[in-house]
Amino acid sequence: MKAPMKALLTESIHPVAMQHLEAAGYDVDLRTGSLSEDELVHTLPGVHLLGIRSNTHVTERVIDAATDLVAAGCFCIGTNQIDLTAAAARGIAVFNAPYSNTRSVVELVIGEIIALARRLPEKTLRMHDGIWDKSAKGSHEIRGRTLGIVGYGNIGTQLSNMAEAIGMRVVFYDTADRLAHGNARRLGSLEELLAVADVVSLHVDGRPGNAGFFGEKEFAAMKPRAMFINASRGMVVDDQALRDHLVSGHLSGAALDVFPVEPKAQGDEFESVLRGLDNVILTPHVGGSTQEAQEEIGWFVSGKLDGFVTEGNTSLSVNLPDVAVPPREPGTSRLGFLHHNVPGILAEVNALFAEEECNVIGQHLATRGSLGYVVTDASGPLCEEAVGRLRASEHCLWLRTWD
Repeated sequence: MKAPMKALLTESIHPVAMQHLEAAGYDVDLRTGSLSEDELVHTLPGVHLLGIRSNTHVTERVIDAATDLVAAGCFCIGTNQIDLTAAAARGIAVFNAPYSNTRSVVELVIGEIIALARRLPEKTLRMHDGIWDKSAKGSHEIRGRTLGIVGYGNIGTQLSNMAEAIGMRVVFYDTADRLAHGNARRLGSLEELLAVADVVSLHVDGRPGNAGFFGEKEFAAMKPRAMFINASRGMVVDDQALRDHLVSGHLSGAALDVFPVEPKAQGDEFESVLRGLDNVILTPHVGGSTQEAQEEIGWFVSGKLDGFVTEGNTSLSVNLPDVAVPPREPGTSRLGFLHHNVPGILAEVNALFAEEECNVIGQHLATRGSLGYVVTDASGPLCEEAVGRLRASEHCLWLRTWD
């Protein structure tokens, strides 16, 4: 099925992804930069697998033009650069790497907390200007300070563990029901957290409802001389409000790795109201940019793409029903059927197998919104006539077989 398949990897995705896919038999085109919408529309016909990072945007127009596209991989955490609804409607599976760069982001945040507490940004700048400023004014240890984590998912929980290990107290707030790690304390509201935290670190996702999540009201509620860190999504923070509270002296420092508007290409000018402020760390969206994280992401996402093509596995897909299937046994056949989520589909599938006296030895299914996905393993070859009848169903988005 995959012998002639072509994969396009953009934005300098780690070479291990190319190696993994080439070893599996794909023809891989590796690009260093991102592609515009027009470039994607022109390039994607004939491409079966697409790999992107955060600067390539796959719109509905791109998806409509990508007539051969089977799956797309976001070699990062976020997936908002792909129109997931349009991809799902076309039956294109989208995967990401929700865990692979967790450690890298956490280490960056810990480093920023220490650097801000010791006022290292302005110290090093003055040294480069030839000024010897040996003073303890405004510099503090972080031991015993309270870290407030907003969003207690994969990154938030690992940050919690590391912060406790170096002597910080940890409180957290999350709208989901999260288990506290170590001695961390759950607080019932964001307001409670802001009232007690010496450092506030955001780790929320990029869903549309989080746009403008942290603004003037939230900054005003923070403790005087507290520090603020955002390594989540740029659009969740009002940077102008943050600047106002830094300039006024209400907040003692901030570190940001993400911004509402980010340059498209390496070397492009970066614009922000936070430029030029003392004790503000600005980094170019490098939270997950370590060699270790990028290698792990490259391996993980390329494996998900190949697993979808070779086994029909949609485990951890962000837009199709999540079906984790075991490797197919030798001598067996597999049928993957993505369909509209309406009553009676599973009965129809099994009736066809029974009619052809084909023994079902395993079946895995799940639904997600308007879609359903069933993977059926049979002990012998599948009848082409039965497969054709199922493929012709008005509810079929696609049907694939492996034998």
